[in-house]
Amino acid sequence: MTAVLWTRAEAVVATGGTPLGRDWQASGVAIDTRTVQPGDLFVALSGERVDGHDYVEQALQTGASAALVSRRPADLAASAPLLMVADPLAGLAELGRAARDRSSARIAAVTGSVGKTGSKEMLAAALAAYGTTHASKGNLNNHIGAPLSLARFSRDAAFAVFELGMNHPEEIRPLSRLVRPHAALITNVEMVHAGFFAGIEQIADAKAEIFDGLEPGGTVVLNRDNSQFGRLAGHAGRLAIERIIGFGTGTDAEARLLNTASDHAGTRVDAEIAGRRMSWTVGGIGRHWAINSLGVAATLLALGLDPAIGMAALGRVTAMRGRGGQLQLSLPDGDLTLIDESYNASPPAVRAALAVFAETRPAAGARRIAVLGDMLELGATAPEAHRGLAEAVVAAKPDAVFLVGPEMAALAAALPAALVAGHADSSEALAATVAAAVAPGDVVLVKGSLGMRMKAIVSALEALAAPPRRVVNGG
Repeated sequence: MTAVLWTRAEAVVATGGTPLGRDWQASGVAIDTRTVQPGDLFVALSGERVDGHDYVEQALQTGASAALVSRRPADLAASAPLLMVADPLAGLAELGRAARDRSSARIAAVTGSVGKTGSKEMLAAALAAYGTTHASKGNLNNHIGAPLSLARFSRDAAFAVFELGMNHPEEIRPLSRLVRPHAALITNVEMVHAGFFAGIEQIADAKAEIFDGLEPGGTVVLNRDNSQFGRLAGHAGRLAIERIIGFGTGTDAEARLLNTASDHAGTRVDAEIAGRRMSWTVGGIGRHWAINSLGVAATLLALGLDPAIGMAALGRVTAMRGRGGQLQLSLPDGDLTLIDESYNASPPAVRAALAVFAETRPAAGARRIAVLGDMLELGATAPEAHRGLAEAVVAAKPDAVFLVGPEMAALAAALPAALVAGHADSSEALAATVAAAVAPGDVVLVKGSLGMRMKAIVSALEALAAPPRRVVNGG
């Protein structure tokens, strides 16, 4: 039997809303009718293009137990179970606040310019080794996703991990105060979403907002290899946060990398954690997975747990589709390896993807082909950021490079002309060309910001394959 997440009475107290229609209880919370499960409380959010109130009847017909609304939708039955509030988004946040207040779980919050979703997934897997663990799904990390994740917070969870994201100042602070973590992990600070900041120091200041919600006696976990470690530590000090645990490659890191090696099955990590030698395997491929796993080990320390128990679970965590997941596509005359990094891109993330690409060997006589799309939200730094990828691209030793987007003109000009096999302003314009260029045995990397719709190229490559396709890693 599905556990009760919210009774109507509890939701009324949490939101201060007015109940209408029949009694109800909810086993989940949803904001999209496409994902509504029987027993969910449907929250009718209003956006620029869609008003959730127009879908309340559909949600109830799909099996939602009730709807959180600010007005009664037309033609809805008088007995329809509704909870009336002034603002459904604010009501959702209040549900999240109440869920946090009633929980005795040990909680970690994760942010960072790169690697926060993978770190969150690793931390969730590690914490599950100690007890029932709740984690935000996917990248639900903004002003809607974080309250939604909290509103879904099971009352009997022993541990929880929440991802918090931002692209403007003053976005993380209210989310952290809602989550109230016992440990706050910042994976790194890089020039990502730079279009909204004057420089990397301001990005660090925005990431440090996560400290504002830290519970008394809580711990901050920071990357000692990152250029902004000192600035972040300074923010923690000004808030009288006494305990900082560092991870990285230096001798001053409490979670220190000693050695790492990757193959198609994942990444082996040898480390020293609080003076203790440990080894584990991460399902994701690449050195960046090893570094991020150190942050996980440090966060386990911060929560008072023995890292050896949780780190043994990381072998099951692989890169997701669009975030480095690898597929083996069966072509008529052999297999093609596709590294799907189509979800997002930033300078450090592209370099990490290129490093994995360089280590992935094509079949004898086959080629490495890189398809790179614009990195968005870089502001005035965009031309130099794209041009600056040239060294990493050449070091990866591709046989051909296809480029997507106007910003990639800067990279095209910086690369050897013979290496650039094609350049178009949109992924759709280049998809057929890339599909025609690949051959069995090739390794193909597709990487670009979500707004560049690089999925179109992934789909064109997948269309070449005869089912079944085989997941090499992630997927």
